[in-house]
Amino acid sequence: MLVSWNWLQDYLGETKLTAQQAAELLGTHAFELERVVVTDEDTIIDVDVLPNRSSDCLSHRGIAHELAVITDTPLAFDPLQTPPQLATTDQIKVTIVDPQACPRFTASLITDVTVKPSPEWLQRRLRAIGQRPINNIVDATNYVMFALGQPLHAYDADLFPQHEGAWQFTVRRARVGEIISLLPEGEKEVERIVELTGSELLIVDGSSDTPIGLAGVKGGAFAGVHSGTKNIIIEAAHFDPTLTRQTARGLGIVIDASKRFENEPARDLPEYAQAAIVALIKDIAGGSFVGWVDEYLTRKTNPTVMFRPARAVAMLGVDIPPPTMQSILARIGATVVSDGDTWQVTGPWERTDLLLEEDLIEEVGRIYGYEHIAAVAPERQPLTAVNAQQYYSEQIRTILLAEGFSEVITSSFRPKDQIQLANALASDKSYLRSNLRKNITEVLDRNATLPDLLGTTDTRVFELGTVFSKDEEQGLVEHTALAVGVRTKSTGYSGKEDKIVEATLTKLNELIGVTPDWHIEQGVAECNLTALLTALPTPSGYEPVASADPVTYRPFSVYPFVTRDIALWVDVKLSAAEVQAEIDAHAGPLRVRTTLFDEFSKDGRTSFAFRLVFQSHEKTLDGSEVDGYMQAIYDAATKAGWEVR
Repeated sequence: MLVSWNWLQDYLGETKLTAQQAAELLGTHAFELERVVVTDEDTIIDVDVLPNRSSDCLSHRGIAHELAVITDTPLAFDPLQTPPQLATTDQIKVTIVDPQACPRFTASLITDVTVKPSPEWLQRRLRAIGQRPINNIVDATNYVMFALGQPLHAYDADLFPQHEGAWQFTVRRARVGEIISLLPEGEKEVERIVELTGSELLIVDGSSDTPIGLAGVKGGAFAGVHSGTKNIIIEAAHFDPTLTRQTARGLGIVIDASKRFENEPARDLPEYAQAAIVALIKDIAGGSFVGWVDEYLTRKTNPTVMFRPARAVAMLGVDIPPPTMQSILARIGATVVSDGDTWQVTGPWERTDLLLEEDLIEEVGRIYGYEHIAAVAPERQPLTAVNAQQYYSEQIRTILLAEGFSEVITSSFRPKDQIQLANALASDKSYLRSNLRKNITEVLDRNATLPDLLGTTDTRVFELGTVFSKDEEQGLVEHTALAVGVRTKSTGYSGKEDKIVEATLTKLNELIGVTPDWHIEQGVAECNLTALLTALPTPSGYEPVASADPVTYRPFSVYPFVTRDIALWVDVKLSAAEVQAEIDAHAGPLRVRTTLFDEFSKDGRTSFAFRLVFQSHEKTLDGSEVDGYMQAIYDAATKAGWEVR
């Protein structure tokens, strides 16, 4: 977003900050900056406002408030400080069909305006941030949007009829195949005719059911403001952010208004925008404010969030005094109720992003200053245990790299081999590889012409990778293989490669201390590294690392699971693990999880409460089936002398 320094000063008042200093503070504490451009009349700061702050900071007031918070200086002028008092009118009626899609819709009536070019100061402000002045009414709506972050739209009230003495606005979903004519984007563009899919939200003239605007995205050509307009209706609403985004992206109409709506500005913002636009239009276009209508169906307030200063210190890694944290939260406009070690914090109404404790901790950290967070190097710990395969693999890599070999990682799939996949990604990837030699040979063939380009005399590659084979007794067998390969000529294997390979294998054999069973074929050698390393001793001075249990993929069940709880009084000498083992032994084959969720002791006994989860891979479970397993558990518990609570 382009931000005018002159514009920011309307809110900051007299400040010792320069535009460059303000930009640096924003970059340090709040946003990323794209650039700062100094012109003869202004300084423009290009601020990259990310989605988490787009609800309030896609506006000059939002950016100015950030600077006020960072510098701990109140705004000289804050248009969001005091709720405005606007006269109401019964000359506008609003009907909202879908309150979830449009929780709030406001409209103001201003009569006897004069449409003309905007005053120079307003045109200058808009041009500074890359906007094209149109006329004083349209420019005023754009000005307030960039000032406060609330999109607005102006209608010529005389271009659609009154019904029963009032202008009728209806907000409803579009119908499949419905047509709307949208305002042109630039001077040389024409009206855009759009056929709707039925998922969009429309603003329509309630008296004729004619679409007059694509809600949250673009105003309709119907009732557009022109040079002869005298009476206008200003719309300021709140539209569902997800629906707005889907409509804007789906139709390829992503403009400043839709960007703000899709980032969900606060639902209380329209009334402040209406007060601002009414005052501005009366100033630059004359006219009389008749009144406004506010259809506010679904209110949404910020949640009260638990905030723990101790957790903030732990997460940020810096000891910030609690009074400092409380001061920072108050500066952003939050309400803080302190109750010892736990606070209850409610964010300001315009900040729709402060929903979690982590959000508030982030606010404290960034305002306090990340420069206060000192880097702490971890303590060096002696390495006492080692995985033999990893240890020797790194040693092998070191030797091969020193000998001019490059490590490659090739595909585990082959067009033909021993193990066929049930659901192959492609016809040439339908088998698992049983060795690395074929892949290494293909790599050598593809790269054998590159030594001149790479400044080498030949092509040398190696790979450490898993291969898969079929065993009559064990079925699928896998192991880690090591393969090295050399090419000296671009035309293929010449026989000279064997000496290079043999010299390399000699060095590897010396490292390992034994001679592996190498399979050598036309400049490519391969061995079973897993079998080799299994026979090797743990490197001197280290403890062996226990091998992890093998992981085997199992499909998850698509059927619903069923839960049952059981609480037992047992002898205090028994552990939870012993009790759970007895439960699991009688829970049957459909039990997939047992979780201890409560435990306490009294009078020589301990109460354990477990939650059991049952699920079938074949069907939706009937409650009676699970009840049968639970009865078996109850019987076993009774036999063991335990009391079922």
